[in-house]
Amino acid sequence: MKLKHSLLAAAFAMTAGAAFAQSSDTLRFGIEAAYPPFESKTASGTLVGFDVDVGNAVCAKMKVKCVWVENAFDGLIPALRARKFDVINSAMNITAKRKESIDFTPPIYVVPIVMVAKRGSGLLPDTKALQGKHVGVLQGSSQEDFLKKHWANAGVDIVSYQDQDQVYSDLVSGRLDAAVQEAQTAQDGFLDKPNGAGYEIAGAPLKDPATLGEGTGFGLRKGDKALLAKVDAALDALKKDGTLTALSQKYFKRDIIAK
Repeated sequence: MKLKHSLLAAAFAMTAGAAFAQSSDTLRFGIEAAYPPFESKTASGTLVGFDVDVGNAVCAKMKVKCVWVENAFDGLIPALRARKFDVINSAMNITAKRKESIDFTPPIYVVPIVMVAKRGSGLLPDTKALQGKHVGVLQGSSQEDFLKKHWANAGVDIVSYQDQDQVYSDLVSGRLDAAVQEAQTAQDGFLDKPNGAGYEIAGAPLKDPATLGEGTGFGLRKGDKALLAKVDAALDALKKDGTLTALSQKYFKRDIIAK
C-alpha cells in the first residue's frame, strides 16, 4: 500500500510538473533555502531573503505566479536540466564551467568571497597559512571550485557540505579551522549571530574570475531563449526603476547590484 501511494504520488508530481512547464502564467524558481540573507526559511517554513524578494519582483513584473521548488545546491543544475523548474535563483555565481551546462542572465549582483576564521588565529586565505588546516565550503558552489583548484593540492583539507549551516556548526565545534563563502552570508548568517562571536573575516577577498565568476545571476536551460529574454527584460526594468537597489539597501545597507 505504501509503495502504491508512493507511485501515485510520483505520478501526480510528474503530472503537476508537466502542467507547470506548460503554464505561461507561472515561473518556477529552483532554490536551496539555507543561505541567509539570500535565501532561508522562517520557523513557520516561509521562504525569505534577498533572492526571494528579487524573484517575487521579477514575477510581478512579468505578471506571472512565482512557484518555489527547493533543491540541494549541488543538484540545482541537474534539476533545472531535468525540467523540475524553469530558473535557478539561489545565489549562483556565473562561471565558465557552469556556462557549459546552462545559460545565465547578466549579473544581477556582485558579492565578495571571503574566509572566516577564529579571531586571533592568525589564519589568512593562502596555502602557506592553511597548510594542514581544515576549511569548510558549500558543496557545488563556485567557492568549492576555487578551493579545489587552488588549495586542495597544496596541503589544505577541503571539506564540502550540503548545507551552509553545517559548515558553521563544524567551525564552532572545532572540526574546521576556517570557512569560505560570500561575505554577506558570512556576516548575516554567522558573524552577527551568537555562535559567530569570536570569529571574523580573515584577510582579503578571494580572487579568480575563472572559478568565482563574474557576479551572480539566474540560471536557465540552454535553448530557453524566449524565457531568458522575458526574465532579462524584467530584471533590466527592475534595475532601472530602482527596485533592485532598494532591495539591496534593505538587506545589505549598500548597493551590490551589478551595473
